[in-house]
Amino acid sequence: MPGTEQRSGLAGLDSLTTAVEDGAGLPEIVRAAARALDASLVLIDRTGTVLAVAARSPADERALLGDAEGVEAIDLRVGDAVVGSLRLRQRGEAGDPAIRRLVATVVAGEVERVRAPERATEAAMDVFLADAFSGLLTDEVDIDARAAELGLSLGKQVTVLVLRAHARVASGDDWRPRMLAVADRAARGSRAGSLAAKAPREGADGELVVLVPDEDGDSGRLVAEVVLRELVAALPGFGFAVGRSGRTEGLDGLRRAGQEALLAANVVEGDEDRQILGFEETGSYRLVLRAMSEDPEELRRFYAETVEPIAAYDSQYETNLVGTIATFLECDGNVGATASRLVTHRHTVRYRLERIRELCGLDVSSTEGRESLSLGLKAMRVLGIAAPRGPASEPGTAAGRIKRES
Repeated sequence: MPGTEQRSGLAGLDSLTTAVEDGAGLPEIVRAAARALDASLVLIDRTGTVLAVAARSPADERALLGDAEGVEAIDLRVGDAVVGSLRLRQRGEAGDPAIRRLVATVVAGEVERVRAPERATEAAMDVFLADAFSGLLTDEVDIDARAAELGLSLGKQVTVLVLRAHARVASGDDWRPRMLAVADRAARGSRAGSLAAKAPREGADGELVVLVPDEDGDSGRLVAEVVLRELVAALPGFGFAVGRSGRTEGLDGLRRAGQEALLAANVVEGDEDRQILGFEETGSYRLVLRAMSEDPEELRRFYAETVEPIAAYDSQYETNLVGTIATFLECDGNVGATASRLVTHRHTVRYRLERIRELCGLDVSSTEGRESLSLGLKAMRVLGIAAPRGPASEPGTAAGRIKRES
């Protein structure tokens, strides 16, 4: 005869099986799993979103979500993929390990089944954006039909957002799906019909695109602010840059809006005082965007002839020449103001400006030289090239590579 504990476990498994067969949903399945294991449980998906809770009290739930004593984390796997985790706090004595493993397998299968349609939609969105932004598609009817399947109408005004995240502290690999989940939830919650997906650009790691229905002309700005706020709260230790396009409609408009949002994200990424920038606020950068659209290779050549030698020197010697020339131009060519902004001596600034002239052949004392370097810096941002940064051993010395003042 089986013992009382074993009978309780078998009854719990029977309840779990019934919940799965009846399609009762994840909350009821987790409650049945808690009875089978005689434990409090929290089910979390791979993005860190809590899907279901079976706890005795709010305090018990807080303990499960924290690092309280006795809380275990069990990975839920389907094949080689981790689809989520169960956070478990045993109420009585730990039961049969085989029952725990069986319960985890059943719950993992249900998570995969329930979440599969969402992942299919996510994958469809990724493909749609890649095709729409590629410039290779010309069939408006096909694009409109595919957009409609995702709940988006290209015949109406939309705004495109480009969101970019950079880790400021050591981070694991699970922050990217969490970023997407948080951005998608925040966008949909603040404007119905919004869609978020991974950016279709090659090498765009940690970058998302959000399409926002924007008939009222203010939804794009509102969604950008809400999404940024939610990302900052959900991903501490990360920096963000959000670019917002102008409103547009149609396939050609969508492509252009994607470029506008990307340009705005590139520009604001180098701004320490703000995290969101609209395309209409980018000023003369809009002229550089047209050059990028019409002849990107020419823009790359211009960057190579102006700022690239300076950036390469910075990378090799851990100096800050790119930052120095950018600050110098922002200060209207005033050496004293530049030195004050950089917290260094004006002689150091003059030394760096001379080094810049030697590297690229452009004299900052001339109008032509300043204009060329200004456009070169704009080309750098439009191309999405990050300025190299190296540690400095003391203010103004840039790791000791710049001549020190007596």
